Amino acid sequence: MEVTFYGHACFSVNIEGKKILFDPFITPNELANNIDINTIEADYIFISHGHEDHVADVEKIAKKTNATIVSNFEIVSWFNSKGLSNSHPMNHGGSWNFDFGKVKYVNAVHSSTLPDGSIGGNPGGFVVESNAGNFYFAGDTALNMDMKLIPLFTNLDFAIFPIGDNFTMGIEEAIVAADFVKVNKVMGVHYDTFGYIKIDKNQAINSFEKNNLTLILPEIGETIEI
Repeated sequence: MEVTFYGHACFSVNIEGKKILFDPFITPNELANNIDINTIEADYIFISHGHEDHVADVEKIAKKTNATIVSNFEIVSWFNSKGLSNSHPMNHGGSWNFDFGKVKYVNAVHSSTLPDGSIGGNPGGFVVESNAGNFYFAGDTALNMDMKLIPLFTNLDFAIFPIGDNFTMGIEEAIVAADFVKVNKVMGVHYDTFGYIKIDKNQAINSFEKNNLTLILPEIGETIEI
């Protein structure tokens, strides 16, 4: 599966010719100044929660691409009020068959307030099943026991976890989360963007390796095959 990392918790996955963008926060991210958002293609924009560092570029990219915005009901309604009507609302435990595969919206332990102070509903993550492979994007979350429910329904090929600590899981918790969801391959996100979430990349990779796991940390703008 082809994955392009755009910095922080933003990445794009190409499935069945459809481009699925997650949590676009690029323009305000100084580490992503090599990315021109006008060149980003998207058929869908999935949003895990309402914080600025996950929604900053949604409006501009959605208007340019006419991408379908997918998130919880409150976030989708907020973007609808901005004139972005091409959307699909979801909520916890629910799933939907899109034209690239099946997506389930699952629990995340975090907070969710939109940039103008509006309520962003409950934060979540996404489990994606497709012919190209299955993965779990946890969104911003603490380690939680609900993760153990995921492999009861879906055999995952890899997971995408926040690893920056302070606001989300750190390295130790992400290693446990990998065990909970039964993966040995993890792409790390939500690290280094701010002072609070800076990590030692080599130490993080070594910690995963000691547990017979692979931690993937792409460069911003890099496209990889997972």
